[in-house]
Amino acid sequence: MSAEWPLVPVEDACELIVDCINKTAPVVPHETPYRMIRTTNIREGRVSLESCRFVDKETYEKWTRRAKLQYGDVLLTREAPIGEVGFVDEPRGLFLGQRIMQYRADTRVLHPRYLHYVFQSPSLQHQFGSHEGSGSVVSHIRVGDCFKFKIPLPPLDVQREIAELLGALDDRITLLRETNATLEAIAQALFKSWFVDFDSVRAKAEGRQPEGMGAATAALFPDSFEESELGVVPRGWKHSSIEQSFILTMGQSPPGDTYNEVGEGIPFYQGRTDFGFRFPTQRIFCTAPTRLAEIGDTLVSVRAPVGDVNVAIEPCSLGRGVASVRHPEGHQSFTFYSIRGLKTHFELYDGEGTVFGSINKKDFQSLFVILPDAAVILAFESTVAPLDSAIEINEQKLRTLTHLRDTLLPRLISGQLRLPEAAALVEEAVGA
Repeated sequence: MSAEWPLVPVEDACELIVDCINKTAPVVPHETPYRMIRTTNIREGRVSLESCRFVDKETYEKWTRRAKLQYGDVLLTREAPIGEVGFVDEPRGLFLGQRIMQYRADTRVLHPRYLHYVFQSPSLQHQFGSHEGSGSVVSHIRVGDCFKFKIPLPPLDVQREIAELLGALDDRITLLRETNATLEAIAQALFKSWFVDFDSVRAKAEGRQPEGMGAATAALFPDSFEESELGVVPRGWKHSSIEQSFILTMGQSPPGDTYNEVGEGIPFYQGRTDFGFRFPTQRIFCTAPTRLAEIGDTLVSVRAPVGDVNVAIEPCSLGRGVASVRHPEGHQSFTFYSIRGLKTHFELYDGEGTVFGSINKKDFQSLFVILPDAAVILAFESTVAPLDSAIEINEQKLRTLTHLRDTLLPRLISGQLRLPEAAALVEEAVGA
């Protein structure tokens, strides 16, 4: 294998490059077969169809008259944010919003998946962030530059092998993400059934056996309801507040000169930017933390937006945009899903009276939560904690595979790493 592949302008290896410069498309309030991909839908190498805007057929035909999307097209955001890359797997009914470039590989010389990975490599990301030849950071990529990016171009069979190798890692990463989403949905549904809809109590009140649980667990639930100052609750349960039921710690940002990106001190989380599906990602570290969260604490974004929820996977420092919530008895799963259940209440504080939404400690503490019998909380914890533990294990595997992919990517694309050596590393990681 060559130590270095020739560099060619991307326009020389693509049969189509389209810049989406349309004005804002008129959307419709109901679901249609036609969806607009915006820059926010392109993240981490993928195209997400969540929160897509819908349009009518006339708008779709108008906006795709230059070029409809096809399987294998590679997308690049050139503004807000710069350099996010996506691969089109299912193009039906999709079209591109503003500030997105569409690349279609000439398959005689360029493998589409290889182009997808090339665009995610550090060398291309550097090109995306700078004017060609000037090195200055810009707020957008000029359309003209989008045709001139230079990509390493090994032989087509090598491109295919590189794409398949990295694809095996991405497939495994995707599977772990989907598994975690399923596990969390199961746990969330159980919490809603027990503590929001009161399904077990309603079943017993109607003389039925509660579904999905053994007799011992069912016996823990009351068989009737009673009035409280905030509405009907299962007999013996009551409405409580965050202040009464949990330990709340509001974040406080340490001095700016104590931050670093080299791993000194402990992870520092400032808000939603650091949050992931379940656990935050280490980005900034702090050597003089002022407010701390412990492993397993529920982390909540309290500023712009309010109410995003994660879990501390290690001891960490809390900035002013994050609060931590902990149960006095350590019931981590019950805490997490209780706070997740407050989403609609948190949304009331987003932008309320100000451009910048936030919730203060007094308002956070006053939020109401249900307080079941202690034995029911224990039963929920014993049922759901294994699911949450599996999510954490999967997250650790996911991070290992993601790190391996990000390590292999630039070395493979530059020709500095032999494919057999990379394949052995992937096989070992996927099989672990």
